[in-house]
Amino acid sequence: MSKKIAVLGCGAIGSSVSADLTDAGLDVTIIDQWPAHVEVMKANGLHIEMPDLDLKIPVRAYHLCELASLKLEFDIVFLAVKSYDNPWMLQLIKPYLKSDGVLVGLQNSMNEELSISVLGPERVVGAVIELSGEIFTPGKVQRNTSRTGTWFGVGEIDGTITPRVQEIQSILSNVAEVDIHPNIYSAKWTKLIVNSMSMGPFGVTGLKKMEASYLPEMQELAMRLGKEAIEVGTAIGYGVEPVFGLDSDEIAGPDEQVLNTLSQTLFHHTGSKSRTAPIQDHLKGRKNEIEFINGLVARRGKEAGVPTPCNDAVAEIARQINQGQLEMDPSNFEVLLDKVRP
Repeated sequence: MSKKIAVLGCGAIGSSVSADLTDAGLDVTIIDQWPAHVEVMKANGLHIEMPDLDLKIPVRAYHLCELASLKLEFDIVFLAVKSYDNPWMLQLIKPYLKSDGVLVGLQNSMNEELSISVLGPERVVGAVIELSGEIFTPGKVQRNTSRTGTWFGVGEIDGTITPRVQEIQSILSNVAEVDIHPNIYSAKWTKLIVNSMSMGPFGVTGLKKMEASYLPEMQELAMRLGKEAIEVGTAIGYGVEPVFGLDSDEIAGPDEQVLNTLSQTLFHHTGSKSRTAPIQDHLKGRKNEIEFINGLVARRGKEAGVPTPCNDAVAEIARQINQGQLEMDPSNFEVLLDKVRP
């Protein structure tokens, strides 16, 4: 009997995963909170535009308020909501996850500890993902990475290689190239390091990746952000892991060389014209996730006694944007530089 799979949260990531798994013939139920998106999916399915494929496929979709009427229990739940929605989304899905089921977070940041606190360690598998996409029209996703150009890593929290993590690897191989990571926390922190260098500083400007990367002093700031995140990771026990399909040899060397390799690989895979998630969120009138990227580096740095002035500054400006005190605008970059210049 095929496993019953739920995708909870159907933005660009969740929609892409749902469409690919459905296309592979798997039993997939989509649950989302955007009414217009759900209605279009019910009527017309999902339309995913990839660099090498235009996929239009019928899907089974429900608004989250319909969840109570489904009377279903799921073997696997792929969680693809924003990190700030995790606390209530985990409580929402908990009764519908089988006692031997598993939740896999396809998200930014480091959310496994919260998932474990709600569901228990035996029902959580970690994941780190590299998939770039945008959704502004209900039912339609512009996916910037092809299936072969998308990378996921999965791993048990305790690092063991189990049949279930191998099964999750197999399922997600319909979406991406998938590696099993024996140290999933370090792999996730490595992705966080790269995100801290781009999502935060690019996001506060409102500019696309290529435009933001060419701002004077952006590269220097990105390097400082990344080095701070490495130092914090080292202090709390997270090393740098080969992610994005890289080999261990490719991330050996001085910090600056490693950061260049990681950031350039991500930049190459996701494309220069794509917009970071915080910019997409702002355009939709939603909060950005920078508090869970640069803000997390800053908080964990404070706990570990590691100074993080650059990440502190990015997180502060992002909070002001979330609170409506600032607009996302290129002028924010000069404000940011003023905060971090010696």
